[in-house]
Amino acid sequence: MELSGDELAGIADQFDALPPDSMRRAIRETAFRAGEEVGEEQIESWIESALKKFTLLKIELDGDPYIVPGPRSFPTVPEAASDLVHVLDVEPRDVPSEALETGVRKSLARAAEKIEEPEKAQVLLDVTYDAEAWVGTDLSDVRTRLEALAAEQDS
Repeated sequence: MELSGDELAGIADQFDALPPDSMRRAIRETAFRAGEEVGEEQIESWIESALKKFTLLKIELDGDPYIVPGPRSFPTVPEAASDLVHVLDVEPRDVPSEALETGVRKSLARAAEKIEEPEKAQVLLDVTYDAEAWVGTDLSDVRTRLEALAAEQDS
């Protein structure tokens, strides 16, 4: 079994936001319902990959970490996950746009610190446009920093 970033986003989207432990539990439950077994390392790998690609996003709500669908996701609920809301003991959360904006800004800043190739700066620039449409906020300040990084690396 392999869950795509969009499928992971679909799992999180059913709840609007999931604490990381609940996200892992939801993935295990999805695998179980599909007749598969998935190891913890595989689950972590899927989540980390989706976070790096901005199909998932980490945010804070009331001081606690949560995982939400990211600005580059097209949430798709896997068939085996279609009734997780009724199976898991997790209440759906309202996610204020401010939490999404803060989360995407922090994630972009962390990703920008790790840029070593101009192509990666361009990918993050594209994410800023997706995030602006998604959250309805202005990320031109972030984009300016990424453009400067890309220019530095081109010279």
